[in-house]
Amino acid sequence: MALFLFNTLSQDISEFVPLKKNKVRMYTCGPTVYDFVHIGNLRTFVFQDILRRYLIYKGFELTHVMNITDVEDKIIAAAADQEMGIQSYTEKYTNAFLADMETLRIEQPDAMPHATDHIPDMVELINRLTDRGFTYQRDGSTYFRIDRFSDYGKLARLDPSEVSSGISCDVDEYSKEDSRDFVLWKARKPGEFHWDNNLGPGRPGWHVECSAMSMKYLGESFDIHCGGVDLIFPHHENELAQSEGATGKPFVKYWVHGAHLIVNGEKMSKSRGNFYTLRDLLGRGFSAVAIRYLLASVRYRTQLNFTFDGLAQASQAVQRVNDFLQKVREIPDHNSEGASLEERLCVAREGFEKGMDNDLNTSKALAALFVFIREVNPLLEKGDLGPSDKQAILEFFSSVNTVFASFQVEEEGIDDDQISALITEREQARLNEDYQRADEIRKQLEKADIVLEDTKEGTRWKKLNY
Repeated sequence: MALFLFNTLSQDISEFVPLKKNKVRMYTCGPTVYDFVHIGNLRTFVFQDILRRYLIYKGFELTHVMNITDVEDKIIAAAADQEMGIQSYTEKYTNAFLADMETLRIEQPDAMPHATDHIPDMVELINRLTDRGFTYQRDGSTYFRIDRFSDYGKLARLDPSEVSSGISCDVDEYSKEDSRDFVLWKARKPGEFHWDNNLGPGRPGWHVECSAMSMKYLGESFDIHCGGVDLIFPHHENELAQSEGATGKPFVKYWVHGAHLIVNGEKMSKSRGNFYTLRDLLGRGFSAVAIRYLLASVRYRTQLNFTFDGLAQASQAVQRVNDFLQKVREIPDHNSEGASLEERLCVAREGFEKGMDNDLNTSKALAALFVFIREVNPLLEKGDLGPSDKQAILEFFSSVNTVFASFQVEEEGIDDDQISALITEREQARLNEDYQRADEIRKQLEKADIVLEDTKEGTRWKKLNY
């Protein structure tokens, strides 16, 4: 079966066909590292991970790039406020994001370029745009002329009259000839961190960063560009304009955008008190796999209403699958083969793939798993399954788990004595100020869903219930 995706550019669901046979080049928008990412961000990153994993499941040869935005207005302002260099400031949040990825079982892409490492590539791209007549300078900044790019608005489906009426295409408050134009290179402000080059002292605009990095690693035309719907305009519209303006070639074939996450029916914000990071949820005792399952369980183009009841239900759903898999692992090897599972497994696999092939309809794909579990549980209770059935079921769920990464297909490999030994080793490492080893042990236990709590009386541990 072929994979079909909704393409924001064409506004339809169409068969995914790479530019080069079986080779997929994909760029996904990564974090802006001025703070900890919140669960809305993480929903987008999980959806991108599901797409990445399913492309590999389908047999495509994937090259995946995700950027790290480590220079922009908020970062510079926050670093200056704390009297820090921007690299020192962003390192903390970059490492926190990488830790969040690991905790949520989000696979690392093939490349994660940092914007600050690619300033020359951005300058080169701006110079190409200048050579082709797409730019002008004003007060030391360089701007993109939207009226020179006739296709502007084609991604966001903007009416030309709306664009011409003065819709702002850039939130940055810099002087420019036309309010629709956007900045490519920002002139240095007094005391501000900057780079020197032929454009003058300054720093890149947000939009040009992604164009330069994506084309450096994936070429001037590539297959998939992902992000949240909030990035369609102006960010991705501007990316498309400046990239195609510089090269004269189509930039991206498929634009794939995920819907927003809301909390209890409202937009998430700190002022409403409904703003959550991964650390907040883990601190409330929820497991990372339950959080991942919830974020992945609703189709990426459908708005997800996050609630704690929903998270509790996600925990129960994961536990139900894991309980089923535990029963399967306990099928005695001496059992005789009873009921044939071949047809049921075929139906379940087809249901899973049919859901995923239909624009990553994860809820349909998961529903096929639970139908299978409901049908097979009575056979387990009656002892009608044998060792070959056990192997077939575990192989099927193992393949599904390469996409969802939420289930415990393998037997747990850690017991209470091993946990105690690791805690003792961690305490000794902390006494020796070997914090790297102490952190490694904590992460090792987290992977086994063991949470540590450091108290005055010593370290306590508990096992999370899915």
